Amino acid sequence: MLELRNVTKTVGAADHIRDVSLVLRDGTLNVLLGPTLSGKTSLMRLMAGLDVPTAGRVFFDGKDVTGVPVQKRNVAMVYQQFINYPAMSVYENIASPLRVAGVERAKIDGEVRRAAELLKLTPYLDRLPLNLSGGQQQRTALARAIVKNARLVLLDEPLANLDYKLREELRAELPRIFAETGAIFVYATTEPHEALLLGGNTATLSEGRVTQFGPTIEVFRKPDDLVTARTFADPPLNTIALEKRGPRFILDGGVDLPVPADVADIADGSYTIGFQPHHLSLARPAASVPPVRAKVSVTEITGSESFVHLDFAGARWVMLTHGIRSFEPDETIEVFIDPRHVMVFDRDGRSVAAGAKAA
Repeated sequence: MLELRNVTKTVGAADHIRDVSLVLRDGTLNVLLGPTLSGKTSLMRLMAGLDVPTAGRVFFDGKDVTGVPVQKRNVAMVYQQFINYPAMSVYENIASPLRVAGVERAKIDGEVRRAAELLKLTPYLDRLPLNLSGGQQQRTALARAIVKNARLVLLDEPLANLDYKLREELRAELPRIFAETGAIFVYATTEPHEALLLGGNTATLSEGRVTQFGPTIEVFRKPDDLVTARTFADPPLNTIALEKRGPRFILDGGVDLPVPADVADIADGSYTIGFQPHHLSLARPAASVPPVRAKVSVTEITGSESFVHLDFAGARWVMLTHGIRSFEPDETIEVFIDPRHVMVFDRDGRSVAAGAKAA
């Protein structure tokens, strides 16, 4: 088990990591999700022992390892760039950490072939890395990390430089690979849909803080605050400020929505709602939901889906709709917000549902 207790990392006057506490258990996949410069790599470096926290402590299996260098920890790391030894075969690349550790030859051979089978590299063991595809090179780096039998495996955006097909292929394989090792895996990404595909647990990061940590689907569906909801949204989360009056939410322009049943008891006043692009549609979700007249700014057609960018009362929204839609810029269309799927936040950006749960 890896535990971070109130860890802070300050460089100059800037806090790269601010008061982070996390517990990561053996055999789990843990995603660090956040935009560039949110602190993902800095946090991984503290976990690995490459950096020492300015404040706070790091524990592994209950032992304080704060300040223990990476060379004395059982840690493996895989980076965004392919890091393989170009003059060594795939076999020797995978075997290298075992040779350094002085493992006997027969055991090395067994471990290398086990990892190669796991990562579908068996046909390529005699090749040099330069004779491999990008995906095969990244598999080689992953195999080297796995064969080390590290208790903690850190993957810093390992698929970012691969083309779409290779990314999808490895994303599908990684949960299986993780499940078979028993190690603690930490996977950093900027992409919300990658976190959802991988599953496990997710920690959302913003400006060096962990805003929420828990089962991935729970963090996605029930964010504790607006910052977390925005971090876990791509395209960006749609939001708008409004007033609650009795059973209705009142938007600018006289538009009103029924208040969702799970937050019906909140006090009247000012709130912000957030909703995902696929919860804004051209079809009325229920008879009690009125239309919102919004102006089209641009439409992006991806083939089977269209992203329609809209302006409404000073808010910029994105609607995800199936099929090809050919709206003209500045055209006004009627769209519908599904109130069953809105997230409601108070003046401080805290989820009112999270507050009700805590109470």
